[in-house]
Amino acid sequence: VQLQAFGGGLVQAGGSLRLSCAASGRTFSSYGMGWFRQASGKEREFVATINWSGGSTHYADSVKGRFTISRDNAKNTVYLQMNSLKPEDTAVYLCAARGDYGLGYTTQKYDYWGQGTLVTVSS
Repeated sequence: VQLQAFGGGLVQAGGSLRLSCAASGRTFSSYGMGWFRQASGKEREFVATINWSGGSTHYADSVKGRFTISRDNAKNTVYLQMNSLKPEDTAVYLCAARGDYGLGYTTQKYDYWGQGTLVTVSS
């Protein structure tokens, strides 16, 4: 499967952005999906994950209550709604797919990666 993330940009602290990740292929609904981020000079970190149906989600503590992951299997797309953004949320955000129906919390659980979209939050 091929993934392409978009929707990043420059936003002021307290603002919102909605990221989208479009997937190719006919089996999108069988993949668990995730969002990760990587700030400059730092390791890639988990942000959020969603199971195949969208009925189960999990978030990193740092974004819980501010970010919402969702998916539309009819559109082969997963979303990340980001509210109350902080400067420390600045990073390249990447979407990923795993060949399993469930949630995934680490990079090792994912088989396919998109190229990422840059989110910059100014103070």
